[in-house]
Amino acid sequence: MDDQIQLLNPEIMQFQLEGEAAWSWDTYKKKGKWKQDSRLRTHKFFCVFLLMLFSFGLVSGKRWDGVVVTKADYQALRALKQEFVDLRGVLRSWNDSGIGACSGGWIGIKCVNGQVIAIQLPWKGLSGRISEKISQLQALRKISLHDNVLSGPVPTFLGFLPNLRGVYLFNNQLSGSIPPSIGNCPLLQTLDISNNQLNGMIPPSLANSTRLYRLNLSFNSISGPIPLSLSQSPSLIFLALQHNNLSGSIPDTWGTKSVNHSYQLKSLTLDHNLLSGKIPASLSKLGFLEEINLSHNQIDGVMPNEFGSLPSLVTLNLENNQLDNQIPDSIGKLRNLSVLYLSNNQFKGRIPDTIGDISGITLLNLSENNLTGEIPTSLVNLSNLASFDVSYNNLSGIVPSVLARKFSASSFVGNLQLCGYSSSTLCASPPPENLPSTSNGTPKNPHRKLSTKDIVLIAAGALLVVLLILCCVLLCCLIRKRAASKSKDGKIGLASTGRGAKPVLASEREVESDGEAGGKLVHFDGPFVFTVDDLLCATAEIMGKSSYGTAYQATLEDGNHVAVKRLREKISKAQKEFEIEVVELGKIRHPDILSLRAYYMGPKGEKLLVYDYKSNGSLSSFLHARGPETSIPWPTRLTIAIGITRGLSYLHTEENIKHGSLTSSNVLLDEHNNPKIAYVGLYRLITSAANTNMIATAGMMGYFAPELSKLKNASTKTDVYSLGVIILELLTGKSPSEATNGLNLPQWVASTVKEEWTNEVFDVELIGDGCNTGDELLNTLKLALHCVDPSPTARPEAREVLQKLEEIRPELSDCTAAGSGDDGAGVVAGKTE
Repeated sequence: MDDQIQLLNPEIMQFQLEGEAAWSWDTYKKKGKWKQDSRLRTHKFFCVFLLMLFSFGLVSGKRWDGVVVTKADYQALRALKQEFVDLRGVLRSWNDSGIGACSGGWIGIKCVNGQVIAIQLPWKGLSGRISEKISQLQALRKISLHDNVLSGPVPTFLGFLPNLRGVYLFNNQLSGSIPPSIGNCPLLQTLDISNNQLNGMIPPSLANSTRLYRLNLSFNSISGPIPLSLSQSPSLIFLALQHNNLSGSIPDTWGTKSVNHSYQLKSLTLDHNLLSGKIPASLSKLGFLEEINLSHNQIDGVMPNEFGSLPSLVTLNLENNQLDNQIPDSIGKLRNLSVLYLSNNQFKGRIPDTIGDISGITLLNLSENNLTGEIPTSLVNLSNLASFDVSYNNLSGIVPSVLARKFSASSFVGNLQLCGYSSSTLCASPPPENLPSTSNGTPKNPHRKLSTKDIVLIAAGALLVVLLILCCVLLCCLIRKRAASKSKDGKIGLASTGRGAKPVLASEREVESDGEAGGKLVHFDGPFVFTVDDLLCATAEIMGKSSYGTAYQATLEDGNHVAVKRLREKISKAQKEFEIEVVELGKIRHPDILSLRAYYMGPKGEKLLVYDYKSNGSLSSFLHARGPETSIPWPTRLTIAIGITRGLSYLHTEENIKHGSLTSSNVLLDEHNNPKIAYVGLYRLITSAANTNMIATAGMMGYFAPELSKLKNASTKTDVYSLGVIILELLTGKSPSEATNGLNLPQWVASTVKEEWTNEVFDVELIGDGCNTGDELLNTLKLALHCVDPSPTARPEAREVLQKLEEIRPELSDCTAAGSGDDGAGVVAGKTE
């Protein structure tokens, strides 16, 4: 029966594709055979039709809806497939017969009445070109091919699709210019071809699409001016042209086409171009505008006073331009403003007091200008202000105490006449008044010359003072040296009972000590105590570097090892805030968390954090830097995942603290490969501005949740996302810092699972290790994907993840027979049903 179906399929498709829906009776009439064969032919046709239905059901596994793709659309889809390079076999469902194209059998294709209305193939690893025969899909409404590796030009014939509404081709390698014909699509609403290699100019005809509300051409190499027609488009809501080579001035015709039009533009981003000229005052006519970003251009002139009439404005970024004159007082009318960046311009005059009226502002950067005068006291009222920078101006006077306590010295440096923001910039007290002499005697001559006797006495007194100072210095050095030698003999928490004796636990209270180098060393409870000189003179070996600083393995004079984290300069909080936070971190004790044992603050501002040392290094090196002969069995990987989750759950539930930068490099392993979460809460020790840079760096490493790109504040949900990435790292053996087909690790895993090729996800060691772990791997994979859900609210809590992992935990005895004959090929089905 199956053979018959396969033989009949080409014959059936001949009817479908050539439109032969019925027999050609005229042919048979001419041959004179129609009378005698009519009943037989009708019977055969009916049988063929039934077999067609039956064969489709067997081939596709779905009920056929009776809709057949049109010949023109079928040919267009075939042409598209021929131009694509499909290394992953994503388009294998696009068969040569056309069966199932319009009934869900062809991946990424949607139809109505036999005509294709949508092509949706994002994140499929497709390369090659987009065929111009796409113009045959006359009913096409949406084409979504973003996040692939497509090259070549944007098809010119897209402009001949009358029903086209959405074009999503961003994150590819498309080149050439933007076809002006796209403006001929009357129903076009979204055109996003950002992050490609496009050049040429922006066609003014794009504004002819009167329903176009989203235009994103950012991150290309487009040059030339911004077309006037775009500034007069009443339908545009989102206009993104940043990171191109646009030049000329910004049009001053925004919202001026007609009084009968209501202009809807909400976001205008033109940053990182070569734009010059003035900021157009006509932007003030866009009453719905929420974001203006003109930064990193060559714009000069003044900041328009009319900006104060933008009631919805939330973000205003004009940094890195050549703007001068004063910041207008009307800025205070922007009551919804949250972000104001005016740094690296040539603004002069005073900081407007009216900025203090913007109660919701969170980020304010006025650095690297020529501003003068004092910092307005009205800024003290900005309770939501989280980032503030007025460095490198010509400000003077006293920094308001509220701002000085809230923000680090880096927010105020570079203002020579500014004082009161750090211990080294104390404000001088007013000089005492000169009181008139009350002596009734004859006033002495102030110009009397000193005699030789006077000179000798003054010189002798000065010499005596110098000698006294030298004696004091020598005496202090002697006392410190004796104190240091006593501490090395075990007087400060380390008791020795002879050769090879074990160290005695130090007191649980803090122990402060100073060394010859100065600074302050504070101990928490630990197996041994050391002095400042022991620490600074220890033999050090670099273990790794991160955005926070450098980690060292330090070998003390007595042979003990500690891990030392040296924080980068100029990123940590001021001393008082730093000590408050670090003391809280030093109290955290848990078997799965690396203990902070001490901290040191040097006389020049250097800060060292001392932790327990773990001999097996980081989880990252354990997974990715091992030799091919070293394998890591599934029970070991699951035990590591459970330990990390247990420690994270403790931080969230018992200590009420976030980790903030959880990666496999920040998980250390002891001699038994038990995990220890390291460097907990470092975000609490550094400034908010530095934290933003840390988040960006960690985001590039692939561990940080997508919402951090906007929120900038870590949460328990972002920690859970990082945990999910680490679990995926354990399952796949892949490093999150390395993209696969342009996808990060969670995206690649989700895409592969969605394509029902789950077997490709797992590390080959896990599939062939001889253990019957198929269900455990699948359940752990499902849990990890739950943790990396793009929506924070959909992610589980750490304690819930721990509970699930404990349920998955295998009996170690199940794997003792590894290699006993099972090849492990059936652990996970090659293709899940």
